[in-house]
Amino acid sequence: MRMGTVGLVAVAMVAFAGNSLLARGALAEGGIDAVSFTAIRIVSGAVALGGVLVAQGRGGERPGNWGSGVALLAYALGFSLAYLRLGAATGALILFASVQGTMIAWGVMRREWPTGVELVGLGIAFAGFVYLLLPGLRAPDPVGSVLMMGAGAAWGVYTLRGRGRGRPLEETAGNFVRAGVMCLPALAMPWLGGRVSGEGVGLAVVSGVVTSGLGYAIWYRALPGLSTTQAATVQLTVPMIAAFGALVMLGEVLTLRLVGTSVCILGGVAVAILVRRRG
Repeated sequence: MRMGTVGLVAVAMVAFAGNSLLARGALAEGGIDAVSFTAIRIVSGAVALGGVLVAQGRGGERPGNWGSGVALLAYALGFSLAYLRLGAATGALILFASVQGTMIAWGVMRREWPTGVELVGLGIAFAGFVYLLLPGLRAPDPVGSVLMMGAGAAWGVYTLRGRGRGRPLEETAGNFVRAGVMCLPALAMPWLGGRVSGEGVGLAVVSGVVTSGLGYAIWYRALPGLSTTQAATVQLTVPMIAAFGALVMLGEVLTLRLVGTSVCILGGVAVAILVRRRG
């Protein structure tokens, strides 16, 4: 993997973790309902990306496609709804297990077999990930679990559809615009019994513009430099990054367990990436 791709992946993973923190902050406090959060997040992302293209003189370009737009909306809505029913640790475990399972299954169907060493790296990373989240696990709500599994599968599909596509900014903008069109009726939720506060709207806009719109554009740009296994594995770092973000933002204590699992996750990711590079 080239250093440029490594940098793009790092920025994208931080953006993904930021999405989790923003969503948890907005939804856990009851400042906004899940449907309104999703709609504002998607529409604001579409507006911001469209504005960037207009500023660059490419305002008329909207490649994207409706399939990716549907996958994007399904992920965002399922993610928001599930976190009303699931704890953070349980939800993250179900989400990223579903993402990874979807992407690796697709790679195997396409005969993109992971090597033995890649599987070892993947196993180490996933074991560290489970060990990090296991102490907080409880019997998950079945409806929330299904919603989060659907969100993970949808994100896996969205990621797979983005591999090999050129013009990542235009592709992402086109997908957001299409998803935003489907979200427009949901903007009426506050008048239909939904909850919207100024803080909730602000967090949804930041999630849409920065950590979603621009973050996904960066992810699309990085995808051509990753194998399916690598793209699935690096996303295991997101819950760890989110955990450290919560530590800084909420003043939680840094534990030896958190440090140890972080080493396992990053070490497993490094093994999977470096062995593919040598191959």
